[in-house]
Amino acid sequence: MSRTVLDHPFPDPPDAGTPQEVHPGIHWLRMPLPFALDHINLWLLADDESWTVVDTGVDDGATRATWETVLAGKRLSRLICTHFHPDHMGLAGWLAERHGVPLAATLGEWSFGRMLTLETGEDYAANQVEHYRRAGFGPELLEGVRGRVGSYRLRVAPLPTSISTLKDGGSLSIDGRRWRVVVGRGHAPEHACLWCEEAGVLIAGDQILPRISPIVGVWPQQPDDDPLGDFLASLDRLKVLPADTLVLPSHGLPFRGLHARADELIRHHEQRLDLLRSTAAPATALELSRTLFRRELDPQQMGFAVGETLSHVNHLVALGEWRRDIRDDGVWLFGPVQGQA
Repeated sequence: MSRTVLDHPFPDPPDAGTPQEVHPGIHWLRMPLPFALDHINLWLLADDESWTVVDTGVDDGATRATWETVLAGKRLSRLICTHFHPDHMGLAGWLAERHGVPLAATLGEWSFGRMLTLETGEDYAANQVEHYRRAGFGPELLEGVRGRVGSYRLRVAPLPTSISTLKDGGSLSIDGRRWRVVVGRGHAPEHACLWCEEAGVLIAGDQILPRISPIVGVWPQQPDDDPLGDFLASLDRLKVLPADTLVLPSHGLPFRGLHARADELIRHHEQRLDLLRSTAAPATALELSRTLFRRELDPQQMGFAVGETLSHVNHLVALGEWRRDIRDDGVWLFGPVQGQA
């Protein structure tokens, strides 16, 4: 698939920890991440004599130190997190307590993140392992799953015990501008984007990215979900916004070309569905993942790959094209319904 050419009005990202203005009163702050995806874009919105911060980075010493420098001598008036993932909500609790401000987030994102930071029960670990066993993991891969149980809270400071709730269609007034909350789904339960019509700016989080598709996966807590259906519907919703919107994503460069990029992502996932349709089935999720992911993957990446594969096969099930059966050992088998092959 040929790539859509987007307009990148700011082709050079700012140095880590050095805010760069991308629109009057809107500043781009880039932080490093200790992952293969090695950065996150955060956003500072001027709010009278203070700042509104959108997303936080992970909880580690380097990120805390950078925030101390960036906010030295400045007042933080509001803290917003787009979704619960560690690179977005990792320091929400620390910043909220340090600056005496509430966390603003959707109920779905805060409650999911709060659950993961507090979840230590053996039943939680057992459910994680059983989910991947049903997906086709053998003993070696399952041992890796056990070793990663609880890893979320290693990157996230304790989250606040209450929030200021963001709701789809609601609005915030920041420095006299109205920002409307646009909730997207698929990548996260209730991902909050922020749209300012006056500025023509969308703070998009991970809901739409310029070069990669965000992970759209099925996870152990919701094994029967159709997050891909939710994600595709959310992309269509974003296309209601003007095509020349300045999109501020959490990874990569700010861009214009919202409609074209949304269409490109829709085609990308349609092509992956077609790949599965052409695959010999019935098969396990692990076996089917090798159709979508041809490169060598480490055990953690394999977990993400199987989550993505499950989102696509669950979507085919939701469309009525495929069915999910269960082998005698409890492992799921996916394949076309009779007459659909």
